[in-house]
Amino acid sequence: MTAIDLHAKLELFNDHWAPRTVAEYNGHDVMVVKVAGEYRWHAHPDTDDFFLVLKGRLHIDLPDGTVTLGPGQLFIVPRGVQHRPWAEEETHMLLIEPTGTPNSGDVATAAPRRVL
Repeated sequence: MTAIDLHAKLELFNDHWAPRTVAEYNGHDVMVVKVAGEYRWHAHPDTDDFFLVLKGRLHIDLPDGTVTLGPGQLFIVPRGVQHRPWAEEETHMLLIEPTGTPNSGDVATAAPRRVL
């Protein structure tokens, strides 16, 4: 049993919008991800969507406006709510989702599960 260094895990890859699982917690994947540019509008019909910014700035477009997060801030998009995350510059985040949840809300377009 050892501590997980999130910053060290983020140094292991460079691609964007491709989360990496760094731990499992009660049936959930704890993931790190690098993002830049826009992701597609999507919703998760069965789960909330958890975002915690570690570095950079994330914007989440919602039907009623935009939420902007900086380092140390988190936001949870309620299940079923359409949203589009985006970042003007590379942003690092921690995500927590039930294992098997497609990051796009759709299995056909989701990034594959990758474990570090």
